Amino acid sequence: MTAMPDLVIRTATADDVDTVLAFWRVAAEGTSISDDRDGVERLVARDPDALILAERDGTLAGTVIAGFDGWRCHLYRLAVHPDQRRRGVGAALLAAAEERFTALGGRRGDAMVLDRNALAQHAWRAAGYVREAHWSRWVKRLTV
Repeated sequence: MTAMPDLVIRTATADDVDTVLAFWRVAAEGTSISDDRDGVERLVARDPDALILAERDGTLAGTVIAGFDGWRCHLYRLAVHPDQRRRGVGAALLAAAEERFTALGGRRGDAMVLDRNALAQHAWRAAGYVREAHWSRWVKRLTV
């Protein structure tokens, strides 16, 4: 994908799943029902370009999921390791995600951000995203 002098942006493979899950436990705010091996393996198998990784010096520095369903562009799991924050990792990941969306014909990206995560809200705002207060997320757990 993209490379900065010391930052490599690439898509994840099945070999990255365990590393990504361990990374999210350190760098992501909270977890969801699909933050497990099975969920991430399904994501990578179904849409191999959706999970985008940033690496610095061979170590995972950040992630974002850029999901496109053919109609809407959704961003999930933008996470940057605490030691790598404010060093361009998040901006590089979002640029890669937005390039993917544009290439697929997407017209608007959206992200789900926890209300209590002030740091993330600041990062999204700085990247040009605007909170839409008139929407609420409705969730139902599905059993398999």
